[in-house]
Amino acid sequence: MEDKYKSGKVLYGDDFNINQIQKWYDEETEAYADLGSKDAEEYTYGYHALNTLHGFSYLKGKNFENTLGIGAAWGHEFFPILDQLKNIYIIEPSDNLRSEKIGDIIPQYVKPTVSGKLEFGDNFFDLITCFGTLHHTPNVSYIINELHRVTKPGGYILLREPIISMGDWEKPRKGLTKNERGIPLQIFRKIFSDLKLEVVNEAPCFCMTPLFQRTWKKFSKKAIFSHKGYVWFDKWLSKIFTGNLHYHAIKKLERIAPQSVFYVLRKT
Repeated sequence: MEDKYKSGKVLYGDDFNINQIQKWYDEETEAYADLGSKDAEEYTYGYHALNTLHGFSYLKGKNFENTLGIGAAWGHEFFPILDQLKNIYIIEPSDNLRSEKIGDIIPQYVKPTVSGKLEFGDNFFDLITCFGTLHHTPNVSYIINELHRVTKPGGYILLREPIISMGDWEKPRKGLTKNERGIPLQIFRKIFSDLKLEVVNEAPCFCMTPLFQRTWKKFSKKAIFSHKGYVWFDKWLSKIFTGNLHYHAIKKLERIAPQSVFYVLRKT
């Protein structure tokens, strides 16, 4: 793992050519198969409290004609704001992770392209959500540019992604795919600045959450971050320790920092 990546100054995969991108996705597909697929009947979506506090609470009183979910699978993430949505489009590679209806809305599913190009016209969507998907893609800058392109002026983009390396991706990592890695906070900020995206909310989150979860799971089957009280606690804990954030933490004390960030962005 090269120093330029460890420092968080350069994002691994962001400058890949189309052949390298194809190889990346081929490896990711195999890794997903090894990790096992999700079952709609058994799967429980645990991020509603987090998404509402850091994201949807900034959309109160707004209605959206066309909404896009990147990697949104069955569309569970939309449940808290269904009454604000009219049409839902979802980019999803798997044929198994699809819903016939989300509430009363029949979603339209689209397969992703290898390049990351979105097969939609300019200024089409009022709202885009992308939760935990970008860090599985190589050319992050290009994809965010595409999200910006298809968003209407005044429209919103909500992102939630890890902002740490997630370990050395040149070695096998338990529970992770071969290529996934977090996106450095400084790179997110530069991309948004270059695109002149208004940052409505930048919320670091998941500070030491894996540590708390290991204790919590002894008492509950529900993830600790599915509880509103914990999400509020984590909000302030993450703010306190954001200054200790290291993209590729080595020492234990360097790991006392938020692991993810939630963005509410507005296209001006």
